[in-house]
Amino acid sequence: MDRLDRFSINNIRKEYLNFFKSKEHLTEQSFSLIPKNDKSLLLIGAGMAPLKKYFTGAETPPAKRMATCQKCVRTGDIDNVGLTARHLTFFEMLGNFSFGDYFKKEAIEWAWELLTEVLKIDKDRLWVTVYLDDDEAAELWHNNVGVPRERIVRLGKEDNFWELEVGPSGPCSEIYYDTGDDRGCGSPDCKPGCDCNRYIEIWNLVFTQFDKDEKGVYHPLPNPNIDTGMGLERVATVLQDKPTVFDVEPLVFIVKKVEEISGVAYGSQKKSDVAMKIICDHSRAATFMIGDGVIPSNEGRGYVLRRLIRRAIRQGKSIGIHNEFLTKTVKVVIDEWKEAYPELGEKESYILKVVSLEEERFKITIDQGLELLMKKIQMLKDSGAKVLDGEDAFRLYDTYGFPVELTEEILSENGFELDKDAFASIMEEHRKMAREARLKTGSSGWKDENFSIDVPKTLFTGYENLTENDAEVLAIIVDSEQVNTINEGQSGIIVLNKTPFYAESGGQLGDSGKISTPEGEAAVTDTKKFNKIIHLHDVTMEKGSISVGDKVAAAVNADQRKNTAKNHTCTHLLHKVLKEMLGDHVNQAGSLVAHDRFRFDYTHFESVTPETLKEIERRVNEAILSDYTVRTDILNIDEAIKSGAVALFDEKYDDVVRVISVGNFSKELCGGTHIDETAKIGMFKIISEGSIASGVRRIEAITGREAINYFNRLSDVADELSHAFKSSIDECVVKATAIKKELKEKDKEIQKLNNELLKQNLGNMLNDFEEINGVKLFAISLKDKDANALREIADRIKDKNESCAVLLASDLGDKVLFVSSVTKDLVQKGIHAGNMVKEAASVTGGGGGGRPDFAQAGGKNPEKINDAIEAVRQLIGKSNS
Repeated sequence: MDRLDRFSINNIRKEYLNFFKSKEHLTEQSFSLIPKNDKSLLLIGAGMAPLKKYFTGAETPPAKRMATCQKCVRTGDIDNVGLTARHLTFFEMLGNFSFGDYFKKEAIEWAWELLTEVLKIDKDRLWVTVYLDDDEAAELWHNNVGVPRERIVRLGKEDNFWELEVGPSGPCSEIYYDTGDDRGCGSPDCKPGCDCNRYIEIWNLVFTQFDKDEKGVYHPLPNPNIDTGMGLERVATVLQDKPTVFDVEPLVFIVKKVEEISGVAYGSQKKSDVAMKIICDHSRAATFMIGDGVIPSNEGRGYVLRRLIRRAIRQGKSIGIHNEFLTKTVKVVIDEWKEAYPELGEKESYILKVVSLEEERFKITIDQGLELLMKKIQMLKDSGAKVLDGEDAFRLYDTYGFPVELTEEILSENGFELDKDAFASIMEEHRKMAREARLKTGSSGWKDENFSIDVPKTLFTGYENLTENDAEVLAIIVDSEQVNTINEGQSGIIVLNKTPFYAESGGQLGDSGKISTPEGEAAVTDTKKFNKIIHLHDVTMEKGSISVGDKVAAAVNADQRKNTAKNHTCTHLLHKVLKEMLGDHVNQAGSLVAHDRFRFDYTHFESVTPETLKEIERRVNEAILSDYTVRTDILNIDEAIKSGAVALFDEKYDDVVRVISVGNFSKELCGGTHIDETAKIGMFKIISEGSIASGVRRIEAITGREAINYFNRLSDVADELSHAFKSSIDECVVKATAIKKELKEKDKEIQKLNNELLKQNLGNMLNDFEEINGVKLFAISLKDKDANALREIADRIKDKNESCAVLLASDLGDKVLFVSSVTKDLVQKGIHAGNMVKEAASVTGGGGGGRPDFAQAGGKNPEKINDAIEAVRQLIGKSNS
């Protein structure tokens, strides 16, 4: 095994994990790039991020010692990718962790042992840094592993102390590799901390030993932790003796693929080298992100992915690649990394498809967007300005799908800037308009941002019961104000201490029903939640009154709840079938569950064929007819996930969750209401399916009685068609096809006759002209001629006249259509067809225009056709005078 094979990325990864396994660490596969139950992160960007709950004590770790090689994505330094030797958006972070077990001594000794004895790095080229006041770490480095004091550098808080505003914190110790004098700045004081590239930081050891309080006081932790991070690509540059991470195998194989596609030699010039490195990095990042379930979109992590793909495509264009190419570089990533990450190989066709479709989409808009941007840049050059207006950047973003970062990048390359404040202001204004539009969809008082209510959490009893006979009224709101009593005829909100009414959440709409006392009865029209814990019942008082403190009976509309439950259970069946049919990348992206219908939004990157939809529908109905038992289990979140329950990526779950199991067919985390047997759903019918956003599609469907009613309506339509066609239902399609063919043939015959009539009348039209200042004008009024007929007449008149202007008006009863055509010689003399129809249309209450040689327009008042023709006569007289 030669040096490169010995120190390939795959082997370094294995050596690291095996080493810490020998030190009694639990070694784990990399967690997904999509954070689990952590909305504070968009993407995993550090080795410790998926383990954060263990460091904070929120959860008990599976072992006190762990080691991982974690996939990470960071875009904070995206502008430096390709420009520096070591910046990447995607990287692998090797890390070993102690949760209250070992501390500085073991972390330092094992790090030195791994680097010098296992990976055989020359110990004389290793330097370490410690925090200014961390004498303990400095002594351990010198006394225990033998690092000379002159190679131990003390640095301040900015470099060697890790902390949050409040919480766990502590000093760090970093290990650096000296690449040699020839790569340094030449200063005799050059050492770690210097801004030159001589010293590469390869490993950071964080000693979490304090708990920082709100006042900034550091309290010693009783059980300090260890959190280390070593960049796999960085240590590979040391072991393979390469100048940059892009020269390391196998990253360099991606670069070589770009070299092959572009025909540009790597190393020939700095600009093309930067482009190749960006394509290399972004191809790898996109591959891993798609492999973990991210789909290109205009929001969140999907936007990060889209930005990386589009940035790579733009860099490809800059080095002469004008055809689709990214799937080729992504294929190299899959081939080189699938040994360590088998999911890449398993999802290869899917990953390539997503990249291909996104590249295809961007190709449609990038040329238009680039053309517009370059025009704006030229205008800036001509005017001597240096800043592009925010409105122009927003138009590129909104109309052409240009990420604003890409606009900034191209501007910077050409020596210009973007007015980022103006862009941000315009973007916020559009978001504000969108928020206001959403708020207008409802008018309940509780939606007011100032709405507040101070009552205990509502006890929900509606999973087991649809009635509650001993509930107490805690609060009443009328016209956004708390009152003591709600009277007959008034609408408002009633809050109970306990309720059987399900409040809208998880896509399922709220229950309706009745709240009553012996003195009053209120119709509940909807139920929602305030602060996720208080049920708000929208009510209209139908008789009497209800007051705070009253004991009430609450009864859910049982039929509505039952039908809603059928639809909710059916969404689970549909979700499972979609994954089976379309792939594991399918995830729920939203839903609405009502009593009469449901919609299900899901992640998928291309259209679904009618045949596939029919098969999806068939499989869901098969699951219904299998009469699976629906069971609910209350489990700890970790137990639920381990049991195979599907969780939504963007959903935040409590520690204890409800798991809905549909036989052995489906298992999901869900707080909604469900039926107990699938056969009770009856049947399932897809009403529509289509795209609602990039990478997101929607199915609208019905079940039970609604599905029966739907098929009854179809049956009625079929009966009517059968009666109209005087045929059996089975023969209707054949009969309709025959009639359609017959009508098409008759249309051709009618067109043929019209053409004959046109030829017969053309002789008269050719004599229907007048000369105005030397211009031969054909101004003719016709009845019931469409635009195609007018165009053909104008063309025939021009064919017979080398020099003329034509204005044709067609009276269509309730409107008028104008067509104008002018021969080339008259165009050169200033006769303009567009101006002619514009003048005529304005007289008849319309508008339009067009080219100098041909134009058409419309008007609203056919009775003014003669006035319009007269106006055109006068226009030509002025044009040619």
